[in-house]
Amino acid sequence: MSRRIAVVGSGIGGLTAALLLERQGYDVTVYERSGKVGGRVAFEEEGPYRIDQGPTIVLLPDMLKGILAEGGIAPERLELLRCDPLYRIHYRSGRVLTKVADREAQTAEIDRLYPGEGRGFQRFMKDMDGVYVTGQQNFIERDFPRRRDFFTLGNVKLMRRLRAYQSVKKAAGSYFRSEELRDAFSLQSLYIGGTPFATPGIYSLLPYAEYEYGIWMLKGGYGTLPKLIHEELAGRGVTFRLNTEVRSLIVEQKQCRGVVTELGEERYDAVLYNGDFPNISGLLSEQVPAKRRYRPSTGCVLVYLGVSKTFPEALTHQFFLPDNLTASLKQVYAGRIPDDPSFYVFNPAALDPAAAPPGESVLYFLIPVPFNNGLSWEQETPALVERVLAAAEERGLTDLRRHITWSRVRTPLEAERDGLYGGGSFGIAPILSQSGVYRPQPKPFPIGRLAAAGASIHPGGGVPIVMQGAKLAVNQLIKELET
Repeated sequence: MSRRIAVVGSGIGGLTAALLLERQGYDVTVYERSGKVGGRVAFEEEGPYRIDQGPTIVLLPDMLKGILAEGGIAPERLELLRCDPLYRIHYRSGRVLTKVADREAQTAEIDRLYPGEGRGFQRFMKDMDGVYVTGQQNFIERDFPRRRDFFTLGNVKLMRRLRAYQSVKKAAGSYFRSEELRDAFSLQSLYIGGTPFATPGIYSLLPYAEYEYGIWMLKGGYGTLPKLIHEELAGRGVTFRLNTEVRSLIVEQKQCRGVVTELGEERYDAVLYNGDFPNISGLLSEQVPAKRRYRPSTGCVLVYLGVSKTFPEALTHQFFLPDNLTASLKQVYAGRIPDDPSFYVFNPAALDPAAAPPGESVLYFLIPVPFNNGLSWEQETPALVERVLAAAEERGLTDLRRHITWSRVRTPLEAERDGLYGGGSFGIAPILSQSGVYRPQPKPFPIGRLAAAGASIHPGGGVPIVMQGAKLAVNQLIKELET
C-alpha cells in the first residue's frame, strides 16, 4: 500500500510537490481553501479580457521545464515565447534603454546612451560567467539543514565574488558610473519583492540570467500553468479537496501525522505545507518554537485593463522609473505610498496577438507599494492609480485612459485576505537576514515528516525558483519516509 501524503495549499509549490510525489508512487491529496488551484498564479478575467493576475516574466525556462519533465509533463506541452528585446526601461530623463539578449548589441546600445559604459556591461557579464553556474548549484539547487552546510569555505569565497556583503545596487555600482545603469542592473530585485538598496548582492545573478537564459512569456499566460498541472494530476488520480481549509496539523511525538479540517481529522504519513510560510504557526500552535518575526516583501497595487486600442511601439515588458528610484523605493520600504512611483507594464498582445481581442489590448500595471501596514487603501489607491496611468500616457502609452473599457485593481489588503503574508506580494522580503541559510528551509522545524514549499521558503520567489524549492521539500520527505 502506497504512503499517503497531504499537500496543504495548491499554489505552484504545492502543485509541483504533488506532481513529483505522485510520480514517485505516493498517494497524494491536495487541500485548498479556495475554489481554484494556482494561488497567486492565476488570471483576472472579465468578458473578452483575460490577463495574468500575478507573475508575468518567465526566467530560467530550463529549470521550469526540467522540473515539469521530472514530474512527467513533457516540455513540448508548454509553449514559451521568447522576448527579444527583453524589455525597455523608460527614465524620467527621456532616455529609453532597450535590453537585448545579444551581448554585442547590448554593449552598443549602452554606449549609444552612456558613452564608455559598455565596458562595464562586458565586465559584469564576464564576472558572472565565472560564478553563475556554481551559484545556482550552491545556493538555489540545494537547501541548508544546518548552518555549517551553508558557510563552507567554497560558499564564503563565492559570496565574496558575488558581493553578498553589498546590496545589489552597490554591486551594480562596481560596473557602472551612471545612476540609470545602476538601476537597470539592480531593479530585478523587484521581481522577488525586494528593493535594490536592501537586497544582497548575491541576487546579481538575476540580471545576468536575463541575458544568459532569456526572458520568456508563457503563451496564453502564466495562469495556464496551474491548469496544466491540475489536469495532469487529476488524470493520474490525485485527490483535490477544494474549498477545504486546513485548520491545524496533527503532531504526535514530534512527527506530523495528518491534518484537521472542518470535517475532522485525516491521517497521513507526511504533510507538505504550501501556504505563505509564516502562516504555518497558526496550524501548529504550541508545537512550534517561538514565532520568528519576518519582514514581508513589498506589496503591489495591481491594475488590470482592457483597452480598445493597441500600442504598436510598446514591448511585452516595460519599466517606467521615477527621477530617483532609490528615493521612491525608500518611501515604500518606510511604509509610505511613494510620491513619484515606479511601475511596470505587461502588454502580452505585443508578443501573442491572441492575448486580447482584435484591435485591442489587455494591460497589467504593477506599482510597488508597502505591504499591508495599516494604510487606508480605499482612500490612497485611486489617486495613485490615476497618477500612474497619466504618467504612462505621457511617457509612451498615448491616449491610454480614453480607451479603457474594463479595469480592476488589487491592493495589499486583498493580497492579505488571499493569504499572502502581511499583504506582501512575494512572500517574505529577500533581505540579508531572510536569505540563504537565514530563510526558512524546506525542512523548517525539528518535526518529522513535515516539509514546506513556497515563495517564503528557500530558495525564494519566482515561479521556477518556487518549483525548485518544492523539489527540495519533496526530496526531504522522501528521504524521511524511505529511511
